[in-house]
Amino acid sequence: MSSAAAWMEPSLDVDKLSYEIFSILESKFLFGYDDHKVFLSSTPATPVAAGLRHSSAGKVRILSIDAADGILAGAALVRLEATLRKQSGDPTARVSDFFDLAAGSGAGGVLAALLFTRGPDGRPLFSAAEALRLLAKHRRRLASGTQRKGLLGGILCRSGGLLRRVFGDATLRDTLKPVLIPCYDLSTGAPFVFSRADAVEADGYDFLMEEVCAATCADAAAGAAAVEMRSVDGRTRIRAVGGGLAMGNPTAAAITHVLNNRLEFPVATGVEDLLVVSLGGAEAPAAPGKPAAPLSAEALSRIAGGAQADVVDQAVAMAFGEKRATNYVRIQGYKAAPGTTAAEETLTERGVESVLFRGRKLSELTNGEKLEMFAAELIKEQDRRQRNAAPTVVIKPSMTPARSSSSTFTTMASTVTSASL
Repeated sequence: MSSAAAWMEPSLDVDKLSYEIFSILESKFLFGYDDHKVFLSSTPATPVAAGLRHSSAGKVRILSIDAADGILAGAALVRLEATLRKQSGDPTARVSDFFDLAAGSGAGGVLAALLFTRGPDGRPLFSAAEALRLLAKHRRRLASGTQRKGLLGGILCRSGGLLRRVFGDATLRDTLKPVLIPCYDLSTGAPFVFSRADAVEADGYDFLMEEVCAATCADAAAGAAAVEMRSVDGRTRIRAVGGGLAMGNPTAAAITHVLNNRLEFPVATGVEDLLVVSLGGAEAPAAPGKPAAPLSAEALSRIAGGAQADVVDQAVAMAFGEKRATNYVRIQGYKAAPGTTAAEETLTERGVESVLFRGRKLSELTNGEKLEMFAAELIKEQDRRQRNAAPTVVIKPSMTPARSSSSTFTTMASTVTSASL
């Protein structure tokens, strides 16, 4: 009996050892990073030395947004931006001011593009509230039906669509910070990630932002056609379907990009050097007592995408180990109905967290409280950088001038506040 009880209730030492072991394994195989020493807190000579190293080097801040409908993520970003403004004392602060890299898939990729594309004044084109209003209004318009199915289908039409009017001739090079936006390329039969880091290196990897958004949102399971697109120099051709098929939760890809990109992120040696905010979607509740029926291809695709996002979340959480509580936060909605109001209500609910070897449990904090606590960490890192001359992030400069004219950007900005939205 005693041995059985010991097995059922592992000691804290066993839990700690398990976290360390799985942190090494997940970090090596998930993030492609081989040096196991950087993931063990006992590697430095003393805990004090470890604290000094991390406090002086700083942390890289990552924002990741799932390929969900974008409404819950948008509401979370509105809450986060409002908290950052209040805690920093800067009423003009934007989400992009407090992150070093943004990754987004599907509607999450559109949100990342809206929040991180440079405007005519050098600031982001959209605030979080403006981006959410854009998505929410066109979500209601799409409810009456459109030729291209899905949340963003109607505004991604290639001729005169809203996002073309919003982004104009802006390309990946016109983003304020590094961005990663995935799709699936039918031409090569493999995932493709649009990356600012690649775009500034070669025209062959630079694409119009409007087409990047169309590519990551092309929901083949919902009947959307593949997006035929070319790079700005015409050399790279892609036949894209949505990022949700290839990478519904881009958090792992974002972490891998940072840990293996020493040119732009020289201080990131392990997950303890990261601050990661991962925003998921809202799972629709199952109707009680409803008889079983054959699932459509679209339903199966959404189930597979949701399961993949959860697997990535659990793997990333395990890779962070004991740092999961301070360096990684996941916002995921459960039992949520669609719509902005429901998304805001989800922020007042407690989410579900994965626990190593113990399934899932309710979080002690609400989703909104998690965001507020993490905002304090983001501001703390911002303040540290203002006091420390050593750079934490070195963003590659674009070697060619921006292609978007100031008049085009002026049109973008006015589009946001116009009644036509």
